[in-house]
Amino acid sequence: MPIGLRHVEKLRLSMDRLRGSAPQGLTVERLQGWHLPLLQDQAFVPLLPQLQRALILELPERLLGAVLPSFPHGPVVHVALSRHPSQHPQPRGLVVTRRLNRRGTCWEVDHLALAMDRPPFAPSGPEVAEALMRVALQGASGVSSWIATASILDGQRLAVLRAQGFQRVRSDQLWRWQPREPAPALPAGLRAHALDRQSAALMWHLEQSCCPAHLRQIFDRRIEDLLDQSGGCGWLLVDHDRNEAVAAIRHQIHHPEVGMVAELSLQPGRDDLLGPAGAWLLHRLARAGTPLVLRTDRDDVQRRAWLETLGASLLGEQVLMARTVWRRQEVQPARQASRRLEAMLEPWKPSPRSLPTPAGQR
Repeated sequence: MPIGLRHVEKLRLSMDRLRGSAPQGLTVERLQGWHLPLLQDQAFVPLLPQLQRALILELPERLLGAVLPSFPHGPVVHVALSRHPSQHPQPRGLVVTRRLNRRGTCWEVDHLALAMDRPPFAPSGPEVAEALMRVALQGASGVSSWIATASILDGQRLAVLRAQGFQRVRSDQLWRWQPREPAPALPAGLRAHALDRQSAALMWHLEQSCCPAHLRQIFDRRIEDLLDQSGGCGWLLVDHDRNEAVAAIRHQIHHPEVGMVAELSLQPGRDDLLGPAGAWLLHRLARAGTPLVLRTDRDDVQRRAWLETLGASLLGEQVLMARTVWRRQEVQPARQASRRLEAMLEPWKPSPRSLPTPAGQR
């Protein structure tokens, strides 16, 4: 390609990105009922139960969301279709997003699946992923931050997220643990509580103290969000004398491959709880015959060694990425009203008293 035409092509692609247009022959649509029979690619089949549930609950959730804005919404699904005049629409990818708090300020990219079967002249995988992510990110209103997780081995997903402005904020390890011995006795001075509306405030304060400041701002988590995310599956240990939670465990993150992931929270400076107290919490949350998947900070060497002594196996490492949406601060209505009132009263304000001119300057 001549140099001049090459520059023109680059300029056209950059303008298409600014306009948010998809590649030629590709459209991105909200999931509809007639899409489901078309999603037969091996990349989409494992997601069909979740897609069916999202489609069934979409209308009731919209009606309830109009009355109760804080009502927890289900996932939002967008499908990328390649359209040609002589062929039926063919799905090339889909993205599933969901909001993480009732205020709708933090959303998560849950799944990003691309079709394995790609015929000739079809849009490439990066093009499909970019079109899906662009529509999904622009479709949600009132969002302040987005998060997404990706395996450190998934170079394609990491590249797509970086292209959309996501940056790494934390590196985690996933551990699989299954109880092999009876649960230890609860240490003295601690009492156990199941996670419910009465104990949620204690767990929320504990998690806030464990979470770094920049992540607290991204998650923007309230007590009711903690209950929604965990589905009521959690336990906490409360210090009997101070009446504060010192250790807790709950389902917290939904991983695209392993499902719900639990996280163990310990009060800062209380690494001594990595013993019978922590093991007691693991046994309480684990279900019979189902391994428990735990998320830990990759740099937490002491917790990693403790999990190894319990017989946990390392599944892999993942990256938590975030994208912050900066918005211009709007003028508050009360401030606007006060300015209008000042403008109305301006003619009736007393005029400033003039200062006498010094005699030497006459």
